[in-house]
Amino acid sequence: MYSDALTYATNNPNVSNIALTGPYGSGKSSIIKTFLTRYERPVLQISLAAFLPEADGSVATTEARHSQRGTVSKQEIERSILQQMLYGADANSLPLSRFKRIQSPRWSSRFISLFIVAGLIACWRLLQNSTEISSGAFFKPRDLTNWFNLLTFAIGLFFLWQLLHYIYVKSFGVSLKSISLRDIEITPETAAEESILNRHLDEIVYFFQSTKYDLVVIEDLDRFNNPDIFVTLREINSLINANAGVKRQIRFLYALRDNMFVNTDRTKFFEFIVPVIPIINSSNSIDKVIEQGERLSLDKRLDRQFLREVSRYLNDLRLIQNIFNEYAVYLANLETDGENILDANKLLSILIYKNVLPSDFEELHREKGKLAEILRRHDDYVANAEATYKAKIYELERNISDAEKQLPAHLEELRKIYAMTLLDRAPPGYTMIEFKGVRIDAMHIIGNHQQFDELIEAPEIVFRSLQGHVQRVNISDLQKEVNSEKTYQERKTEIFHKSGESKDAAALAVRDLRGTISALRTTKFNEIIRSDAKGTQELFEAFGENRELVKFLVFEGFLDDSYYQYTSLFHSGRLSPNDNKYLIQIRSFNNPAPDFQIDNPNEVIAAMREDDFRQPFALNKTLVDCMFSDPHAYGPRIEQLIAYISSNFSKCDTFFSIYYERGKRVTELTSALTSRWPGFVSAAISSPDSASHIARIMAHLPEKDISSLDQKASGISGYVATNLSQILALGIDFQPSRLALLQFELKDMRSLGDYPAVARLVADEGLYELSIENLEFVFRDVYGLTTIRDLRAKHYTTLLRTENPDLVNKIERDFDLYLKNILLQSSTNTEEDVLAIIEVINHDEIESKYLEQFIAKQSAKLHSLDQVPVRLHAVMFRHRKIEASWENCLAYLASENFDPMTLTAYLDHEESLAILSSAAVANQDSALPLHQFLLNNGDFGDNAYRTYIRALPRQFKQFPSGLSLDKLQILIEEGKITFSDASFGFLKENEDLQVLYIANNIDRYLADKGKFAFDDDFRQKLLIANISDDRKLQIIADMDLTSLASLPNRAPAIGQIFHRAGADLGDLSAEVAQALIRHSKPIATQISLFNKCQKALSDEEIWATLNQLPKPFSEIEPGWKQPTIPTTPENRELVEWLESRSIISSSKPTFFTDEIRIYNRRKKA
Repeated sequence: MYSDALTYATNNPNVSNIALTGPYGSGKSSIIKTFLTRYERPVLQISLAAFLPEADGSVATTEARHSQRGTVSKQEIERSILQQMLYGADANSLPLSRFKRIQSPRWSSRFISLFIVAGLIACWRLLQNSTEISSGAFFKPRDLTNWFNLLTFAIGLFFLWQLLHYIYVKSFGVSLKSISLRDIEITPETAAEESILNRHLDEIVYFFQSTKYDLVVIEDLDRFNNPDIFVTLREINSLINANAGVKRQIRFLYALRDNMFVNTDRTKFFEFIVPVIPIINSSNSIDKVIEQGERLSLDKRLDRQFLREVSRYLNDLRLIQNIFNEYAVYLANLETDGENILDANKLLSILIYKNVLPSDFEELHREKGKLAEILRRHDDYVANAEATYKAKIYELERNISDAEKQLPAHLEELRKIYAMTLLDRAPPGYTMIEFKGVRIDAMHIIGNHQQFDELIEAPEIVFRSLQGHVQRVNISDLQKEVNSEKTYQERKTEIFHKSGESKDAAALAVRDLRGTISALRTTKFNEIIRSDAKGTQELFEAFGENRELVKFLVFEGFLDDSYYQYTSLFHSGRLSPNDNKYLIQIRSFNNPAPDFQIDNPNEVIAAMREDDFRQPFALNKTLVDCMFSDPHAYGPRIEQLIAYISSNFSKCDTFFSIYYERGKRVTELTSALTSRWPGFVSAAISSPDSASHIARIMAHLPEKDISSLDQKASGISGYVATNLSQILALGIDFQPSRLALLQFELKDMRSLGDYPAVARLVADEGLYELSIENLEFVFRDVYGLTTIRDLRAKHYTTLLRTENPDLVNKIERDFDLYLKNILLQSSTNTEEDVLAIIEVINHDEIESKYLEQFIAKQSAKLHSLDQVPVRLHAVMFRHRKIEASWENCLAYLASENFDPMTLTAYLDHEESLAILSSAAVANQDSALPLHQFLLNNGDFGDNAYRTYIRALPRQFKQFPSGLSLDKLQILIEEGKITFSDASFGFLKENEDLQVLYIANNIDRYLADKGKFAFDDDFRQKLLIANISDDRKLQIIADMDLTSLASLPNRAPAIGQIFHRAGADLGDLSAEVAQALIRHSKPIATQISLFNKCQKALSDEEIWATLNQLPKPFSEIEPGWKQPTIPTTPENRELVEWLESRSIISSSKPTFFTDEIRIYNRRKKA
């Protein structure tokens, strides 16, 4: 069909420029070849493919390549066209061409050369006979006898004519282009700028005039992306066809791609366009690929799916044919032994790469180029993959840690719900809960109390007010009130399970990731590089338009680091160049680097001497991998290797650093070193790279061997305890649980802040030293508990409240250290709860002095001695860390550790006094020892003694001996001694106490006063005692009042009593009455007694009594005086009876003062 179209176009007189258009690889060249087989006229073929600048198609994209090729100048393209046109014809057919070429001698050249010789001889002879010629003698005679001269002249003349004709003809091809003077060349400027085709247009026209070509086929001109050249060629075609010297029509046939011209421009250049439908593209290339496989009988070994996928990147039939041709050749040469051990798909991939990127394939042999760069970064890809997986592990471990931290918060929240419901049932004013003998501050600690779970399950609870009132409340239905479907314990279990499921899933993912990391070194190259696809994007971009093909081949594992097996011949028992180079170096005693590339380690080991394995030569990554992959076969060599390492460990640092990173048998190597060299671990600890060695040991050594490391190197536990963070900082991943196999105690938990999984394990296993900082880190950062303030104020209480068995067990295992290093060292740890204090003091293994220090620091007080060890009873009272109650005092009195001075000091304290002053001492017989202690304790302060004596519920029969007078006085005042003559007699040494004793028991005395023999002096003291006046009147009745005149000190007391009691003194004698009036004080009492005794006095006795009173009463006497006295009831009564007895004349109130004016008589009546 295409040939027919072209035939039609070449026979059409109106068509001079024909275009055969189609994309690259569409078969345009094949169509032209087919057409030319049917075209019978001469054809000139011009192809610019060979003229393309050398470039690797892998370098740039299509656009970039077009841009690069477009940089070729138009003159260079035209020069190539002109050269192919002119040099395509025979040189002899273009004798007038200015382009001189080497011409091949024709068959007539011998005769021509003979003619030239003859002509030259003839000319030479004519020159010799020039004189005869000029005279004409040379031509005589003009007959045959002179034939030689005539022939010579004829030949010479003909020769000269031919010479001049040749020179004339050749002058047509001569043009002056430049003048060259030694090193200087002068060239017209237009010669460098004008079109070469236009400059040599006459040559082109001459070419077609001199040749029979009528069709010019031009291929690959579109590759330069320069449409201007088509304008020139069309112009030349028009000029040729218009030239009269060209008797036939000349047609140009162009093979070019569809997008060479924009829009409709191509219809302006070409009279006839033949479009070519591609016979192969990315969608049907699979058929051609399979066809080539069948053609060479190769399809059985090739994976059909691989062929289908790779064919999408191949759309050039010639390329596909060449790939499979090379495949057959390579396969025949690489599998000469008949064993099909090579991967046919990989071989085909290599050859696809070779044909698509030939330059890069060539550089691959020298381990250079873009693909070599990708393969060379294998270790980087592994490191990146490890980093990625480790980051995921870190994230998962952080999630596990966070989930575990959430659990206490959720549990605390659940407790608060139930606690608030419980508090709602508390009666108003009842803020304490009493449960199992322990009082709990309901408002503050109920939700976090250790016994909360038991308390919430109790059917009944006791609430207590601050005043000591008690009320029982039924809470059996409390759980149903909160949640009618589930109990508190069921909801608590759900919280634990929920967190556990999440943690288990994350832990499983962590284990899988760790397994993946350990297998990275043995993972296929394509799997490794796929994990870092983003990081390799830039490397693949270097392949330009072929990057997707290379990515497919690499990512699918068809191009990897085993390429050398498919690019060079190899036979069993032979060494690769790298292997040979290695052996040459060690024979020259040059030590190759530990990572020197060895391709066939088995062959290299076989070629090495036995002594070589006692040298540093054996420290090669590939050789060690090979030996430990088959320890039975290479057992002796392994022994030699370990012997060398043990003797030269300090020189092996480079090897270990490389092998630890890239080696595939690290587990086998570390196990062998540990088992066969007892000093390996100790040497590793002492080395500069100790952290790296220990990390690898922990990561790769079997667990049973890790457990026994302490026996082989006692320092490893101490090393890990000090340097664990440095080991982890290396990023060498291993199961944190392996650390638990070592018995160490980490110095600083804060160093694990970036390693939550390890921190959790160390915390759970208790592998850390007990210190304030470590426990705070565990509490806050590992378990996610936020009550750090509580931890610092009540450390042990807060830890117990976490209900974390690992944390509590750690404390209990080393409680002695915990107490000394934390509880006693912390200056702020003063608010431990009662239950926590009880837990601490019941550690029998702790010395009492340390427990006493702990007790002294705490502010809380124990409710009772019930849970306090006997040895600490005195301590509790000495530091007042027991609640003040008579029950506790009585319990202490019964203790084997009782110390009276301690209890005395405790009770004598103002705090104890304030509490116990309002509490009554029990009246049971069992409390009698306490009664006796309080009664007989003379060491109390007076205030304390009075308080406690007052609190005693009963009296005592006799005074205790040995008490001070003050204490005896207190006993009397508080009425704690029964009234008896014996008790009275006990006080005989102190009459004041006897008076007080009688006064305090006055009724009993008055009822049975016959038993006591008192004198009036004793009774006088009773009169000033704290006794009621009616009882004092009874005492006065037993006194002899006649002696008052001689005892002025006694009268005031009696007078005061008579005055207050309003006693009837009518029976008193005048003498007694005068004595009482005269000696009593104050004046109001005197006037009152005077009023009551006036009937017993005569007028003279009255005048005498008035005279003894102070002024103004003494001025009441006969005369002119008019004294004034204050207006009081007593004075008004006095004035009244004085007037009635005519002692005074009269009286009246004053006008301006509250007084009574008395008018005396002039004389006595």
